[in-house]
Amino acid sequence: MTSERSAADLPASAVPPLRLVVKIGTSSITTPDGYVDLGAVTKLASEIAEVRAAGHEVIAVTSGAITAGVQRLGVERPTEPELLQAMSAVGQIDLMASYRELFGAAGMVVGQVLLAPHDFRDRDQYLHARATFSHLLKLGVVPVVNENDAVADDAIRYGDNDRIAALVANLVRADLLILLTDMPGVLTADPNRDPDASLISEILEMSPSLQEAAGSASAVGSGGMASKLAAAKMASWSGIRTVIASARRPHVVVDAAAARAGVGTTVPPRDARVSARKLWIGFAVAARGTVTVDDGARKALFAGGKSLLTAGVVHVDGEFTAGDAIDIAGPGGDTFAKGLAVLGAEILRTAAGRRSDELPEGVLPLVVHRDDLVVLG
Repeated sequence: MTSERSAADLPASAVPPLRLVVKIGTSSITTPDGYVDLGAVTKLASEIAEVRAAGHEVIAVTSGAITAGVQRLGVERPTEPELLQAMSAVGQIDLMASYRELFGAAGMVVGQVLLAPHDFRDRDQYLHARATFSHLLKLGVVPVVNENDAVADDAIRYGDNDRIAALVANLVRADLLILLTDMPGVLTADPNRDPDASLISEILEMSPSLQEAAGSASAVGSGGMASKLAAAKMASWSGIRTVIASARRPHVVVDAAAARAGVGTTVPPRDARVSARKLWIGFAVAARGTVTVDDGARKALFAGGKSLLTAGVVHVDGEFTAGDAIDIAGPGGDTFAKGLAVLGAEILRTAAGRRSDELPEGVLPLVVHRDDLVVLG
């Protein structure tokens, strides 16, 4: 491969028009001394311009607002979530100014879209966001998405926009999610500990050992490879192919769109898709507790179309209220499902194992409704 090759070598007819979501992480657009790397943003703009010239639609998801805020204020990067959110409010302006200037130099107009994971829970908000993206793409604009860090309750911890990118890919019904990072892809081990770690070209199953081998988070970003894998799993469940690759690789966006071999790590789509709401429940909201169920309840939930009832609950861990997300574990302690609780932990402890006719008046036997339950096993 030579650096002189461009999209001109890839006629639009060679690859059917695709809708791409391209996410670039903090570590990929940050210099070693902690500043936003304008050269990296320029490279991204150039490659997005190439694939757009080949007939593809592109939505960019960017990290780096906190880094830009730290740079603007001239302070050390804090660790407190509230201060990080304040930094992002300052840095967001500078970051988007860089995108406007550098993408503009490549002949593109950008539009900023701020999202938070809870935006995908409400159906009306979800449809409104989809319509906004549709109009921006029709106008020839490149939407640039960032998590609404400054006001989101769970900001900073969602994985450095990786999960946001996967949720956006589901939202816009993308064909491909490209997660650009400072690594060549997913490796067999943490390269900081094992110099013999090698690239995994394709992932067919997200095993616990693979998650462990993903290694530690970057020193600059908050997501690390583990969150890339989580985002890829989300995209797979949405029927979307994912490529995890190095942002520094020449023509990485073009080659990923063309499904060329050797471009990072590919995670193929699943045949079955889940709704955006269930994707949000399963992967984008933190569980506040764990409910252990008996084997009968486990089998009923695996069979599909069943709600979790109090009669099947044998143990309750954690303190949660109605509406919170909870993990659902089998008799052996393995988490196989997740859902939104109808009953709080305190009430559920008194109702666990009881049928509807054994419950106190006014207490429903419903623990998690089937519409709010995702089987992950």
